[in-house]
Amino acid sequence: MRPAQILQILDNEYESTQGGHHTPVMLWGPPGVGKSQMVAQAARHHQAEVIDIRLSQLEPSDLRGIPFRVGELVEWAVPAMLPDKIRHGPHGVLFLDEITSAPPSVSAAAYQLILDRCLGAYRVPDAWAIFAAGNRQGDRGVTYTMPAPLANRFSHFEVEPNIDDWVTWAYASGVDQRVIAFLRFRPELLFDFDPEHNPVAFPSPRSWEFAHRALQKFGAVPEILAEALQGCVGPAAGIELHAFIENLDKLPDIDAILRGEDTPVPDEIDLQYAVASALVGRAVRVKDNGEAARVYGRILDYAGRFPQREMGVMLVSDMHRAVGQELFAVPQFSDWAKAVADVVLFEV
Repeated sequence: MRPAQILQILDNEYESTQGGHHTPVMLWGPPGVGKSQMVAQAARHHQAEVIDIRLSQLEPSDLRGIPFRVGELVEWAVPAMLPDKIRHGPHGVLFLDEITSAPPSVSAAAYQLILDRCLGAYRVPDAWAIFAAGNRQGDRGVTYTMPAPLANRFSHFEVEPNIDDWVTWAYASGVDQRVIAFLRFRPELLFDFDPEHNPVAFPSPRSWEFAHRALQKFGAVPEILAEALQGCVGPAAGIELHAFIENLDKLPDIDAILRGEDTPVPDEIDLQYAVASALVGRAVRVKDNGEAARVYGRILDYAGRFPQREMGVMLVSDMHRAVGQELFAVPQFSDWAKAVADVVLFEV
């Protein structure tokens, strides 16, 4: 499933704790696709605390607790890491990350915690959701086959990278527009992992965020930048991204476009992707201020000038996902929509 759908599932499952309908969720996927980040994003959406427990780093006693004698009986000291209504709040997310890397003895200790929401005398607070994530066996990670009793305690979803969802997240997160433009130009490189070759650095949603950071740190050090990018996303993708960035000196004047001046559309396809991403970035920057309508209108005017109308459709679609429904109120939108009506049906 694409990340936007996974986020909807996590949101609904979190809210379902209030009505007693919550089912623990297991997210499957290769390394770097953003499983952990999606859980964190869902929790932020609800302003909920996340307790992240890496089962691969625990012993069974770490989860079950330590026994101690009380008179003639033995009781168990509840581990402080488990959710507690007083210490952690009445609602939140218990996240069991790397669950497929946990030894069977540890995963067995989690059976009761996951399905029955208790472990001995301990009980997970009612308004806490339980999410888990792990790699598949073919992903070259340290993984164990998930036992059937444990698997049967979850609803299961596999995360698949999606370029539109990633672009929406990237604009909202302030990712360098050059990285966004490059991946719009080469969307197949959003995730390129071949476990048979066991690469050290490879393109993934996580490593493209690393490339964004590298541009901020080494952008002014040209003799290092190419190697830094390769160190983030692998040699082939790093070289391509560096070449793409080096070619951006031919980019049209973005400010001139936003002033409404007659600015030509580049002939090169890679530069068209770059100018489209730069314009969406400007739209995000002026969102919710007095300049928004004017900037949106100028961008819509420019979107109608691309020789390939699909490029303009991509630009406006990205802008809509980034700025929301207010785009439809701009006078130029209706003219643009009529001009591309035979290319795409834009849903209001």
